[in-house]
Amino acid sequence: MARLTRKKKEALAKIEKGKLYSIAEASALVKDITNAKFDASVDLAVRLGVDPRKANQMVRGVVTLPHGTGKDVKVLALVTPDKEAEAKEAGADYVGLDEYLDKIKGGWTDVDVIITMPSVMGKLGPLGRILGPRGLMPNPKTGTVTMDVAKAVNDVKSGKIDFKVDKTGIVHASIGKASFDAEKIAGNANELLQTLMKLKPTAAKGTYVKSIFMSSTMSPSVAVDTKNWSVK
Repeated sequence: MARLTRKKKEALAKIEKGKLYSIAEASALVKDITNAKFDASVDLAVRLGVDPRKANQMVRGVVTLPHGTGKDVKVLALVTPDKEAEAKEAGADYVGLDEYLDKIKGGWTDVDVIITMPSVMGKLGPLGRILGPRGLMPNPKTGTVTMDVAKAVNDVKSGKIDFKVDKTGIVHASIGKASFDAEKIAGNANELLQTLMKLKPTAAKGTYVKSIFMSSTMSPSVAVDTKNWSVK
């Protein structure tokens, strides 16, 4: 078993054993116990009472975090020439089509999000084995396959994220940076949790939200009260 560092011990000492914190309390505490020398990401892990193996219990969606993610999201817009100016003006980092399809075929995936048009999806199909495992394949359900390219780029740049329950029933999402004010972290967490509540499958039985944990990169997790998390 790995030995705990002094900083890790100090962080753990600030977390009251067995206590379930409100989102506001957890946000302030995670900021307090983060000792990374870089601007650490703040993450939320929500265990849901669903069986992801069943199609009618799959939980996935998108949410626009009101205070953004704090990340410089690199966007590739795969569009036809008539949409290039629109994509560039909206702030896409890379804009084009065939040249980028060739780069992806060669293994290039140095982007965070790919946005494209319905008419281009046929060309992306053969690249699924490259893009799929990296979570980069555009999807109409997440708003990344659309004719309104400018809106899609703006949404992603302003804090729109997509999420999906994993095979163990947990939704993992980055909700900001440790440099954010605690109120902004709490506001983003609240927005994600409210979205998850709206997406509760009708087939899900019993307790829907089983546990919520907030943490930052390299920090211990803080347990959030699943019955009293809402930010008033």
